[in-house]
Amino acid sequence: MHLTQDGNTVSNPPLLRVQQLSIHDETGHCLVDDLSFDVYPAQTVAIVGESGSGKSISTLALLGLLPENLTVQGNVRFANQSLLSLTQTQLQQIRGKRIAIIFQEPMTALNPLHHVEKMMAESLILQGVCKADIRQQTLSLLQDVGIDDAVQILKCYPHELSGGQRQRVMLAMALALEPEILIADEPTTALDVVLQAQILTLLKKLQAQRNMAMILISHDLNIVKQYADQVLVLNQGRVEEQGCTTEIFTHPQTAYTRNLLNHDFGQALSIAQTECLLELKNVTVKYPIKRGLLNQIKAYKIAAKSINFNLFKGEALGIVGESGSGKSSLALAIARLISSEGEICFQSQNLNQLNQKQLRPLRRDFQIVFQDPLSSLNPRMSVEQIIAEGLHLQNISKQQSNVQIEAVLAKVELSLEDRSKYPHQLSGGQRQRVALARALVLKPKLMILDEPTSALDRSTQMAMIQLLRRLQQQEQISYVFISHDLQVIKALCQNVMVMHQAEVLEYQATELLFTQPQTEYTRQLISASEY
Repeated sequence: MHLTQDGNTVSNPPLLRVQQLSIHDETGHCLVDDLSFDVYPAQTVAIVGESGSGKSISTLALLGLLPENLTVQGNVRFANQSLLSLTQTQLQQIRGKRIAIIFQEPMTALNPLHHVEKMMAESLILQGVCKADIRQQTLSLLQDVGIDDAVQILKCYPHELSGGQRQRVMLAMALALEPEILIADEPTTALDVVLQAQILTLLKKLQAQRNMAMILISHDLNIVKQYADQVLVLNQGRVEEQGCTTEIFTHPQTAYTRNLLNHDFGQALSIAQTECLLELKNVTVKYPIKRGLLNQIKAYKIAAKSINFNLFKGEALGIVGESGSGKSSLALAIARLISSEGEICFQSQNLNQLNQKQLRPLRRDFQIVFQDPLSSLNPRMSVEQIIAEGLHLQNISKQQSNVQIEAVLAKVELSLEDRSKYPHQLSGGQRQRVALARALVLKPKLMILDEPTSALDRSTQMAMIQLLRRLQQQEQISYVFISHDLQVIKALCQNVMVMHQAEVLEYQATELLFTQPQTEYTRQLISASEY
């Protein structure tokens, strides 16, 4: 017997039963304490909480995917088996085939040496699909998850895809095995709001067709509210409260849950336009398409076409649009990490006319925070070493460097204990804050932020926005802020640029964009972002 989203009772046995699950590290510190919940066929159970609250490690423990230095206790029953008692060989028969998982960071989960068709084929072969049917089923699965140019995507490697495309490929691979339970760890983090709705509507449809259950880990409470039947709220590894979705959202019982549900980020600052810091004139970004035995350039894919805008000192420009619209390519071009045509004038200097040696002294003044922190942070360096690297290049002394590192860790709400940790030891949200700290420590005049809050829970997003606003006000830092979350854009940016298929659809003041959108596409984005 279980409750649906609206509190109605349905009678059938649970597919998965988790009882008194506890996880401790090698020092005996409790990471997850006494977690219990049931998952029924076709049901969606959402696990929410702040970054580092134990959401991801709880689900990894179910499939025996935790590192050996962590101790797991409790009882996890699936298909009349105790999962915690199974050997790795026995678990291999369940992982992927019966319980599949979509990881939070697709760039690290996908094989960088294989193109999409080969990775998809591996999943379908495990399902017993004959080779003659693999290509057609691969195309069908990619189209199901919203990839229109599926034929072209087949021969792409993970690094050639946008963040949203990588997320959709990983989702297609998981669905190919037709699992009974799908564990989705932040499945829509890299997706725009319109595509989020499409993907989750697809998942709900597949759940009904296949009787598939889903454990949804998400910091996006809009998604949880619309798609989950049951909600578990975790706080520092403990269940703060749990119940049907409607009850949790309408009558939260604890201050912690009420704080999570608070999604009013406030309004962007009013900034007087004085000095122009960054100006783009007819900037175009294109990627060569190479084919044939000699790998010759046959054509070009336009990622961003004839982009123009001005960014003033202390101002924030938000760039929004669907996955693959060219937002991240434009960000890389502004940072001179990829080549582009046109003029990128930073402090009156055209960056496109400078070589790498000439750029080096300017780079501390413009910093970029990438969308996927795990792939942008050196896995062999500690947090302290990652943040200190830029300071060492600026010939700052060890003593002064330590002072600045401590100050920036406090700014992004990381503890001093975190400075000795490595990226894999941190949660997704903590890694994003390390990436932000690495940029902030150099005290730049311009920060290019590519989905900097996408991996963060709502309360941490609030703290991050307040931090960015404070820096904007006190130090007059300018931002180019790329996000699919229009509520975050509204709270931070003075102007917004809407991109669609590599072109600018709209470019106007934030308040005007939200009250008087000029295109149907923009109206769709705004409508999908509200709850």
